[in-house]
Amino acid sequence: MNIFDIMGPVMVGPSSSHTAGAARIGRVARSLLGEKPVEAELLMHGSFASTGKGHGTYQALIAGLLGMRPDDPRLPDSFRLAEEAGLKFTFGTCTLRDAHPNSVLIRMKGCKGHTLEVGACSPGGGRVKVFQVDGMDCDFSGEYPTLVIRNNDRPGCVSHITISLASLGLNLASLKLSRDSLGGNAFMVIECDKSIPNSLVDEIRGLPGIQRVTRYVPEGQEEDV
Repeated sequence: MNIFDIMGPVMVGPSSSHTAGAARIGRVARSLLGEKPVEAELLMHGSFASTGKGHGTYQALIAGLLGMRPDDPRLPDSFRLAEEAGLKFTFGTCTLRDAHPNSVLIRMKGCKGHTLEVGACSPGGGRVKVFQVDGMDCDFSGEYPTLVIRNNDRPGCVSHITISLASLGLNLASLKLSRDSLGGNAFMVIECDKSIPNSLVDEIRGLPGIQRVTRYVPEGQEEDV
């Protein structure tokens, strides 16, 4: 346990999990989309659905989608700011199997037409966990620069990608693999110790068998999206 776990994050209240964590979820979703969101459907699960309105969860999620941090004093005005920014959003509820009570499923469309679905939760202390991207199970915290890659389940895909990372001196913090069936769709989540350049993302997109590459950039390293 560290001081962050005891005191919680610097934030606009009232809740580290329902407010600060929700804002971080929105920022993670925006970063994964890789462009400014113009449409968002947010489906709340568990306590996010039952108590989210009273804890500012809805405003915090939208603030995160706008790129705000948990301590941004504009957070309570996020609905108005979203309207000014051209972000259309709706809220609903859903039931997610085996999900943490503080969970949300966000379906987004970006200004360049890309779409993305992100499932994430806020387990406490302002921390977040992404457990689903475009319907595929995953598990990462948003603390490291991360690549989320969908590919064909074929020999060589993993080695090609790790060689590309090593060529730029990028050390892996973690590598998690999954697939829906032998020879079907595969999924990998790669967390790195250092920032992942866009040029490398473009290189990986051109590798055989790659279907989609999504990059996450942690707080403090964001580019203007």
